Amino acid sequence: MIISPSSVAKQQQEALGLCLRELRKDAGLTARALAAATGQHYTRVSKIEHGVQSPTDSDIRKWCRACGADQQVPDLLATLQAIESAYLEFRRQSRAGMKRVLGAHTLGLYERTNLFRIYEHNVIPGLFQTAAYSAAMLSFWIKFLGTPNDIEEAVATRMDRQRVIYTRGKRFVVVLEEQALRTWFGTAETQAGQLDRLLAVMSLSNISFGIVPMMTERVAVGSTGFWIFDDALVALETPTASIEVNRPQEIELYARMFEALKVPAVYGRAARALIAKAMDELG
Repeated sequence: MIISPSSVAKQQQEALGLCLRELRKDAGLTARALAAATGQHYTRVSKIEHGVQSPTDSDIRKWCRACGADQQVPDLLATLQAIESAYLEFRRQSRAGMKRVLGAHTLGLYERTNLFRIYEHNVIPGLFQTAAYSAAMLSFWIKFLGTPNDIEEAVATRMDRQRVIYTRGKRFVVVLEEQALRTWFGTAETQAGQLDRLLAVMSLSNISFGIVPMMTERVAVGSTGFWIFDDALVALETPTASIEVNRPQEIELYARMFEALKVPAVYGRAARALIAKAMDELG
């Protein structure tokens, strides 16, 4: 099921309102008492609590202060920011081409991040793709999203972004499902080149590369791929949108999920053997 960005934002706004209402009730305040303490009309308090109206940063700070819950401010402000800007429509971005979908706005994020935790279940992460594999994959999305055909510029953007893996001080912890090795984009030659590229990047000292074998006991299953940038942001994608999560409590849940997904992964020689096996089967 595809959920529209506006629908998700509405649900998040209602959830934020519910959190604020619970804070008020836990503090033993009526809506009128909270309104008086925060300098607003009580009907606005009601609208915020029912998700009809979005609070401002100032509203949240005053609300928490009145309820004696200043420790809740960071999480609530992160939720508000997510509602306002973190759910980005691909189709809106893609009017300027696939290069825009890949996100010039993320370049600063890559530069700021020191620890990348990456989980993918059916595709090789963009940071480790070959140009041929990337072109084959992005060609589908250009057709699917109806974007201008700027495939050369889009691939160049993705290849340029890969410079980050050679930057001093940055670490990459990657977990791939074995299925990602067997999902073809392009020809057998393209796939073979991509798998060979994986073998090369696995030798880099700043990259930990684990692969979860297909037939193995596991403690968790990832429903979608996701990237964790330090402890500041989680990014994941649906067919129509890019979702960014910056609420500290949610980031912590993704970090815990990442650790659970790592449990059955194999590394080093065992991981190379899985790649080599997939390459042999291409013929």
